[in-house]
Amino acid sequence: MPPELALDPKAFPQSPPPDLCDPGILVDHDWRAFTEVRRMKSHWDRPGWADGRRAFYWMLTFPGATDLIRRTQHCQDELAHLGMDSIPSDGLHVTLTRIGSTEVVQRSRVQLLADLAGRLRIPAFPLTARPLAGSTGAVRFTLTPWSPLVALQAALSEIGSRVGVPGGRPTSMFRPHLGIQYNNRERPAAPVIASVARLRTLAPVSLEISRVELVELWRTYNPPSYRWQVVHSVPLLPADVPHP
Repeated sequence: MPPELALDPKAFPQSPPPDLCDPGILVDHDWRAFTEVRRMKSHWDRPGWADGRRAFYWMLTFPGATDLIRRTQHCQDELAHLGMDSIPSDGLHVTLTRIGSTEVVQRSRVQLLADLAGRLRIPAFPLTARPLAGSTGAVRFTLTPWSPLVALQAALSEIGSRVGVPGGRPTSMFRPHLGIQYNNRERPAAPVIASVARLRTLAPVSLEISRVELVELWRTYNPPSYRWQVVHSVPLLPADVPHP
């Protein structure tokens, strides 16, 4: 069983869904939370990202996911009138957990993390990007199911604790999502919600998660985006291989 998620005012949605596997429940939960947003904030208005700041993260990336990239670009075109910052096709990602700043985490610890992750014996799993929803600072796909993502995030956080890296948010706050646009200013949420609602009839996009990436990530400012280089790519077990 995945670890338990918890109500947390710093997470979005604040309350976790009642079921981490049922697609209908997850889709409805994300959408209901988004429709309750009254004002959106700039995603970029956050401390800790001064010029030149870099940090290590565990992420899922999608460089060869042509169906996802095509769907994302279609949605971005349909939402272009909102003036948000679109995530480039080579920037699509799911953040699992922060490891720590490159100023603090030594390369030897990064290597140890990758070695330990390679011994986790976590199987590959399918994932689906379902109708668009959003948060206070972004437009994003709902992902289903959450259970393997939560289990993977918890396992990576646990080895981070063992290695002694600073880490990121606890698993209890984890809310998996796949962003396509970052909001870049204060604005009423209602026009964004209405625009996103028109795209919610699009068919789901199937994905296969077969590896997890340890990346060195930084922010760019013109245009604003996150960029990274993969430091270690850790394969998951083939789905048909027996695992604990």
